[in-house]
Amino acid sequence: MTEENTIRAKDLTKVFNGSLVAVDHINFSVKQGEIFGFLGPNGAGKTTTINMLITVLKPTEGKASILGYDIVKQQNNVRYSIGVVPQEYTADEDLTGVENVLLCADLYGIPRSVSRKRSADLLELVELTKFKDKKVQTYSGGMRRRLELACGLINRPKVLFLDEPTLGLDVQTRAATWNYIKTLKKEFGMTLFMTTHYLEEADALCDRIAIIDHGKIIVVGSPGDLKESLGGDIITLSIEKNTDITELVKKINHVKDVRKEDGMYIIKSENGEVTAPLIIEALRKKGYVVTKLSLTKPTLNEVYLQYTGRSMRDAEESRETFFAQRATMRRARGH
Repeated sequence: MTEENTIRAKDLTKVFNGSLVAVDHINFSVKQGEIFGFLGPNGAGKTTTINMLITVLKPTEGKASILGYDIVKQQNNVRYSIGVVPQEYTADEDLTGVENVLLCADLYGIPRSVSRKRSADLLELVELTKFKDKKVQTYSGGMRRRLELACGLINRPKVLFLDEPTLGLDVQTRAATWNYIKTLKKEFGMTLFMTTHYLEEADALCDRIAIIDHGKIIVVGSPGDLKESLGGDIITLSIEKNTDITELVKKINHVKDVRKEDGMYIIKSENGEVTAPLIIEALRKKGYVVTKLSLTKPTLNEVYLQYTGRSMRDAEESRETFFAQRATMRRARGH
């Protein structure tokens, strides 16, 4: 097996009720030991893709394999090779933390002589040892998420699927979860496939990202490469006089593009730190006074906007997303 073949999907498609295309002929591969992210708003097809890969849903068309095992023809091999941390909380609230992890081990047929030690190690990894004998109904949202992570790791999977791993969590708990995810890659060499609609999460964690929208993969690349694909830094400036300086600015070194919007000039540059002083000096020599100037590096939101025609924020402001997040946060707070 080559390193490219840990996960491979070809023309993977899911159609519901004969007409609703949730995932539309997507192609991608995940390398061994990388964190691969699906970035997109709710309803983009992220969870449907995961559910096909983990053998919960059968593809309508196309095929995929995990560690060389076909997700349709070799489902048992796939299931024993992977771990899953779903978006929804699945732990039994009437059981304790350690009982939940042991139950997951039982479902995999792991002998108790092995699972007791393994569960203790995992609960220590996710910092739940002190709470292992408390019922899950007493756990906070962050503790429940960490317990789900321990359950997903009990069979020592080679590939771990994380569906919106920090949805509904506060900033501090989200940061802690990021650390656990980084640890899995660094210390265990695990391959991780995660979905998220948090731009900063994809940027911080993923080696490569597939931007998915309306069931289609729009672009795949590392966060750095995707941002670089926009063509450089963005300089925004305004001047005192109501004169068009577009042609003047275009002639300055490192300037790649200039456009005027609402009296502001949006300038694209290969190197903003070098270009900004050159622009100010060139304008000063011509008698123009710069009243405002800002320099921003490309962000994943700008990448998303470039490739989909809308910002992630706009995509998220749908009624469906609002209710999905509200329901998850209600569960995270333990009602």
